[in-house]
Amino acid sequence: MLRGRTIGLRARHEDDVPVLRTELYDDVVYSSRAESGPWRPVGPGSKDPRLAVDDKERSVQFSVVELDGGTLVGTAALWGIDTHNRVAHLGLGLRPGFRGKGHGTDVVAVLCHYGFVVRGLRRLQIETLADNAAMLRSAERNGFVREGVLRSSAWVLGEVLDEVLLGLLAQDWDPARRP
Repeated sequence: MLRGRTIGLRARHEDDVPVLRTELYDDVVYSSRAESGPWRPVGPGSKDPRLAVDDKERSVQFSVVELDGGTLVGTAALWGIDTHNRVAHLGLGLRPGFRGKGHGTDVVAVLCHYGFVVRGLRRLQIETLADNAAMLRSAERNGFVREGVLRSSAWVLGEVLDEVLLGLLAQDWDPARRP
């Protein structure tokens, strides 16, 4: 398990899947804002690609748990891993009852450690909706820099929204800066 201050990132367990599906992916509004495509229902028993572990090493999925007690907090991932250019994207989703407690900042810090130290990547990138203040704050607290705005790039529930592109380079990452 990778450990932060308050959370840990561990392998996805089968009993995590129903909780994450119900509290994150079956929520049409949340899922529509978090995914790059439209929400679609996934039937029980079918393999949901958002929750499946990718054996091709293009993404690494984690379950986020509280260190004190092991309660499932949400999901985190490095995705779009490009081993040639040594870059990846990161993302996370927290269960509703665990938002606003600083866990997102800790998750981003641990994902940076995993990307830069464990995987040897040189760049991490985040794309998030411009009104996602929590993710923007978590990224910037970990040293990510706003690199641009992708104007009108996201279609979310009948509305066109901007996305913010943030980046962090390995040489600019300061592990001591962890909140």
